[in-house]
Amino acid sequence: MFKLNLNPWQYLILSFSILIFFGTVLLTLPFVSHKDGISLIDACFTATSAVCVTGLTTISTSGFNLGGQLSLLLLMQMGAIGIMTLTSSFILAVKGKISLKQKVAFSRLQEDFEMKDANKILKSILVITFVTEFIGFVLLSIGFVFEGFSFQNAFYQAFFHSVSAFCNAGFSTFDTSIINFNPLIKYTISFLIIIGGIGYFVIYELIEKYKNNAKFSFHTKIVLLTTILLIAGGAVFLFVFENGSLNITDSFFQSVTARTAGFNSIEIGSLNYASLFLLLLLMFIGASPGSTGGGIKTTTFFVMIYSIFSLLKGKTEVVIFSRRITLKTIIKAFATSFIYFGVIIIGTIIILEESNMKLQQVLFEVVSAIGTVGLSLGITPDLDNLGKIIIVLLMFIGRIGPASLALATMTKAKQIKIKYPEGNLY
Repeated sequence: MFKLNLNPWQYLILSFSILIFFGTVLLTLPFVSHKDGISLIDACFTATSAVCVTGLTTISTSGFNLGGQLSLLLLMQMGAIGIMTLTSSFILAVKGKISLKQKVAFSRLQEDFEMKDANKILKSILVITFVTEFIGFVLLSIGFVFEGFSFQNAFYQAFFHSVSAFCNAGFSTFDTSIINFNPLIKYTISFLIIIGGIGYFVIYELIEKYKNNAKFSFHTKIVLLTTILLIAGGAVFLFVFENGSLNITDSFFQSVTARTAGFNSIEIGSLNYASLFLLLLLMFIGASPGSTGGGIKTTTFFVMIYSIFSLLKGKTEVVIFSRRITLKTIIKAFATSFIYFGVIIIGTIIILEESNMKLQQVLFEVVSAIGTVGLSLGITPDLDNLGKIIIVLLMFIGRIGPASLALATMTKAKQIKIKYPEGNLY
């Protein structure tokens, strides 16, 4: 029997490629329709955006019929959980266990929990996902009823937006996203985004902390600290940059959603350049490892910033919470960010070369795509076919990670057996 000999990163890329192909076909089937029609390139673009939980669209989500919107929900849910996680979860549901080979592959892909914990965490993933989305559904239902929606419509809107928010997808059935909705809806969506963006392992540890008063791991401490600082800092700076024209709720909401969710409670194009630049930074950083979000990850950002401060202070080692961050981790953090920068530059140049769009518009769109965010200055529908293909590739790269693309070409780690003398650079 023919057997693929792929490493975990190659499995990841192949799985997402297959799911995007499946989604593209799904959106072209007869039971899916759009009021403006849907071409093959738009179907591929929308499927990629849903699977990569980005939220950028070339055609309005509200234009899809019920079959189309439910198809998007399915693609968002599967893409957010991740093919590797979802497959492992179903194996557990059927067999009650996974093989050692599967546990090793899963733990290598997640990189944020001990292999011995794989079984327990995998059993919790689907429960955490659907329980959180159900709680969000209940709260959003109340919010939409307060907005004057009928019970049937309120339940549907709550269901769609709860899944979209937890998956950090940013798809909305409203053309203006959630502009002018009440604070209950905005805060519920915000906290769904936060929970979906901190990573399954952190959620698992939070539950264990509550149930058994367990100690947080080093990873969880870093994720929680960085997430809180980014959300609070982003909200404060947005409020200041807009000279008070944004209220606290919208400042908080946009600070949260900029880190890979893509909903908006204000017109993004109405923000000044300082606010747009801040959103660019938040989109670039993104969510946390093992989460439904993208970006370079909060841990990568923390390692880079803390390493720089340690260097400026003359320290020879990077230590926090009585733990030393290894040189390998530091190099990975800077390498990942450098790859992201490189991809952003290339994507921006290509689109600028093929269009008459402004630099700030294209740069914002490119960072939003690779960060799997979904915020836009409104140029996505105006992209030509080449521009759409570039954004599709950026969303795909952003979802699996540039580092994963590089690692997919490696069959095994190469160890250097010869040590050369050091060279001094000035």
